[in-house]
Amino acid sequence: MFQAPHRYETSSLARSFPAAEVDPAVGTRSSAVADTPVPTGRRATGPAGDPHATSTRRDPFFDNAKYLAIVLVAVAHFWEPVMDGSRATRALYLVVYAFHMPAFILISGYFSRSFTASPHQIRRLVTGVAVPYVVFEVAYSLFKRYTDDSPDLPISLLDPWYLTWFLAALFVWRLTTPLWRALRHPMTVALGVASLASLTPGIGEDLGLQRVLQFAPHFVLGLLLKPEHFQLVRRREVRLLAVPLFAGALVFAYWAATRMPPGWLYHNTSAQQLDAPWWAGPVMTFALFGCSLLLTAGFLAWVPRRRTWFTALGAGTVCGYLLHGFLVKGAVYGGLFDAYPWLAGPAGKVALTVAGAVAVTLLCTPPVRRLLRGVTEPEMRWAFRREARTSR
Repeated sequence: MFQAPHRYETSSLARSFPAAEVDPAVGTRSSAVADTPVPTGRRATGPAGDPHATSTRRDPFFDNAKYLAIVLVAVAHFWEPVMDGSRATRALYLVVYAFHMPAFILISGYFSRSFTASPHQIRRLVTGVAVPYVVFEVAYSLFKRYTDDSPDLPISLLDPWYLTWFLAALFVWRLTTPLWRALRHPMTVALGVASLASLTPGIGEDLGLQRVLQFAPHFVLGLLLKPEHFQLVRRREVRLLAVPLFAGALVFAYWAATRMPPGWLYHNTSAQQLDAPWWAGPVMTFALFGCSLLLTAGFLAWVPRRRTWFTALGAGTVCGYLLHGFLVKGAVYGGLFDAYPWLAGPAGKVALTVAGAVAVTLLCTPPVRRLLRGVTEPEMRWAFRREARTSR
C-alpha cells in the first residue's frame, strides 16, 4: 500500500496557517490567531477611543483560500491508503500535492513580512507555533503508540511525525525572516539552498530540516509579494488560463503517475534517496518550484473573493489540519481499509473524498477552535516579561 512518509504539514499559528505577523499599522488581537489581516495603512481607534488600539478586518479571499486548501490536504491524505492500483487517483494526488502545501507556505510568508523578532512577536511565535508543535507531536506519538500497537515508539521533539513537520518548519522560517529580508537576492539564495539540500542525503531528519530547506523558496517568495500581486491572479483572464493549466497538469500527472516517485513532492529526501542521480535534485527543485508556482496561481485565481458560506471556516484551518490526521491514521491503524476493500474502488474513493471534505470542514468550525484554543492559542502570560506581552 502506498502512503506518504509518516514524517509528513494559529494567535500566530492559524494566522500563519497560513498567515502570520501583520504590518505594524494594522496590528492584531492576541487571541485572533486565525485572523487574516488586511493592511489599511492607518491606525484605527478602539471602541473607547484608545489611540493605541488597532483593528483588523478579515479578507474573505485569504480565508476562502485557507479553507479550500485544507480541504485538499485532508482529501489527499484520505486517498493515500487506497491509491495502489489506481493510476487516475495517483494522478489527482500528484496534482494536489504539487501545490497545496506550497500555497499554504507562500501565504504564510506573505503574512510574515513584518516579523522583526520583537519581544511581542517572539512571544506569539512561541505560544502560537512552538507550543502547538510540542503538544501535537506528543499527542500523535502517543496515538500511534497505543492504537498501532507500537509500545516502544519513542517521543522525540526533534523528529516531526506526520503533520507536525509544518509547525517546526514554520518556526524556523519565521525566525529567519529578518535574514531573508536583509538579503539583496533572497530568492536566488533560497533556491540555491534548496537545490543543495536536494542532493545532500546527510542532512538528517532533525526538525524536518530537508523540508525546511527545500520548501523555503515558497516562504521567501511570499515575503517578497505585495497585495497587488494577489490582485493579478484575481483577474478574469487568469481564471480562464487556469482551466487549461490544470487540465494539462492532470494529463501530465497521469503520464507521470507510473514514472515519477511521489517522494519528489514531499521534499523530505535527497535525490540519491529516491534512487536518482545527484544532479536530478537541483533540476527537480527548479522544475517543481515552477510547477507549484503556476498551479498555486491557478488555484488562487479560482478562490472566491467575496464572503461565502465557508469563509468563516478559514479561521479554524489550524484545527482542521492538526486533527484530521487522527482520523486518517485511526482508520489505517483500525484496519478500516482492510475490512472494507470496496473503499479502494471508484465508489469508495468518492465516499472517502466526501468524508474527508466533510470531516475537515467540521473540524474547522468555531466550537472546535474554541475547544482547542488552550493549546493552539495559549496566552501564557506567566512565562513572559511585561514587554513581551504588551509591546508591538
